[in-house]
Amino acid sequence: MGEMVEFPTNGKTSSGYLALPSSGSGPGVIVIQEWWGLVDHIKNVADRFAAEGFCALAPDLYEGERATGPNEAGKLMMALNIETVEKDLRGAIVFLLSRSSGGRVGTVGFCMGGQLSLFAACANPQVGACVDFYGIHPNVRPNLENLRAPVLGFFAERDEYVPPSAAKQLEADLQAIGKEAQIVIFKDADHAFFNDTRGDVFHSEYAAESWAETLAFYAEHL
Repeated sequence: MGEMVEFPTNGKTSSGYLALPSSGSGPGVIVIQEWWGLVDHIKNVADRFAAEGFCALAPDLYEGERATGPNEAGKLMMALNIETVEKDLRGAIVFLLSRSSGGRVGTVGFCMGGQLSLFAACANPQVGACVDFYGIHPNVRPNLENLRAPVLGFFAERDEYVPPSAAKQLEADLQAIGKEAQIVIFKDADHAFFNDTRGDVFHSEYAAESWAETLAFYAEHL
């Protein structure tokens, strides 16, 4: 359904996977990769958004590199220049706004991308709704005070990377400064429960529930 495209960002050209609905236009959603890179799973998520009427863009933050194992993925994630990533995401948002309807876009990300989804929403007033799937990155610290978008987060009870206490603390921190936030913690679920290519942790019921809630969240706010 989608195709690789190029867009200007930070004085250079970046690439990403763009999936458009059959109508050719609709609300925009930035889909942000896990630490594996812009793999087929993330492209499939963008395609699923397009099938629901959204214009979805998944920027390639690793510039073509992909990880096949957790050690390699961790090295790629930690090698990211966060300042550059912020500019890349800003360029992706500007590009998507030119291809979609409405004045603001949604962001959604998974694992590393979940934290970057919140980071992008805090850095860009053009983000009108932020979805965070079990977001984590030790070097990404969103400026929550600047957040203008409501946040919907999905976390897992058995997550060894982002424990429920951290998810609850994020919700408390957001609400303490007057931000709209809803955090869902799925019982007996593991990190990456949404990734249907990970048979060891994929949870079909929770994946379907969080997908439906994400679509409803965007329908309300975008």
